[in-house]
Amino acid sequence: MFKTPRSSVLQTGVDHRINFQEDDLEIGFKREGTTVIASVHGRIDTVSSLAFQQRIEEVLNQNETTIVLDLENLEYLSSSGLRSVLIVAKKAGAAGGKLCCCNMQALVKRVFDVSGFSSMIPVFDSLRDALTRQ
Repeated sequence: MFKTPRSSVLQTGVDHRINFQEDDLEIGFKREGTTVIASVHGRIDTVSSLAFQQRIEEVLNQNETTIVLDLENLEYLSSSGLRSVLIVAKKAGAAGGKLCCCNMQALVKRVFDVSGFSSMIPVFDSLRDALTRQ
């Protein structure tokens, strides 16, 4: 799995794209004030869910506990992906922070709603709403 040095993950004002080519998953990180925005592209499925979880945990391990998952470009979310989202949301909460999601495509939103995750993890229609109302 491709990893970058921990110190480079969240430099202020820099958009970091970490590409998991073999997993059809890309996550870009940037900071907005005290919030880290993780823009997720591709799929979070059985193959890529662990890579997703590890990258978000790396951010949490840097004492960055407020995370917005921007899912505008997430095409697919499996049950393994849901599990990974729940794990990182619980870890953020345990660290005194929070995790929320925004910009979900219809299919991903439906998966969230049907599984009951929308009642456990805040979901916003836009990134702006997530940043102002979280």
